Amino acid sequence: MATIFHLALASDWAAAQESGAYTTSTLGRTLAEEGFIHASRADQWTAVRERFYGDVSEPLVLLQIDTDLLDVPVVEEPAVPGGSETFPHIYGRLSATAVVKAIPLSAAAEAPAAAPVAAAAAAAVVPTTSAQPTESFSRIYFREMFFNMAMLCIVLALGTIGGLLGGWIGGLAGVAAGGVIAVVLYRRRHAKPTLA
Repeated sequence: MATIFHLALASDWAAAQESGAYTTSTLGRTLAEEGFIHASRADQWTAVRERFYGDVSEPLVLLQIDTDLLDVPVVEEPAVPGGSETFPHIYGRLSATAVVKAIPLSAAAEAPAAAPVAAAAAAAVVPTTSAQPTESFSRIYFREMFFNMAMLCIVLALGTIGGLLGGWIGGLAGVAAGGVIAVVLYRRRHAKPTLA
């Protein structure tokens, strides 16, 4: 799974959830106008927020997108012609099912007086399962990395035990069993919430 990110107005994301597809390219520009949807890697989205969304007082959400779930191409391209830094660009509508998390971002930096109202509005329109509005991106990132490393350790441990008990065939069986367990645990952890 490759993960990319897109900053969105909470109202745009709420509309996309109803329609099933997100078609905003960037702040004030549609997919039809731009030709693609701007996205960022994990190390880029905070700078994008500061540069392009610093004056936005509306609630924002950070969309975490699994590129394996997209049915349109993602192309790494320079932000400006001849530029050295590339960004992922999504060439087509972003299916709401490809968004694995929608993390409300605090609006305190943008509008101090309206921060409680903005945070409540973001929480009301964006269902999330594990992210709190005040939780930092680095905390979320390291928690996911720790979980992924734990899944790898399960696979390696079962492969080693299988190898010790049954030679290379036992090792393969152990790796297969560990892989199945890791996939089941991963899917449980990242299951989409059902709305009642």
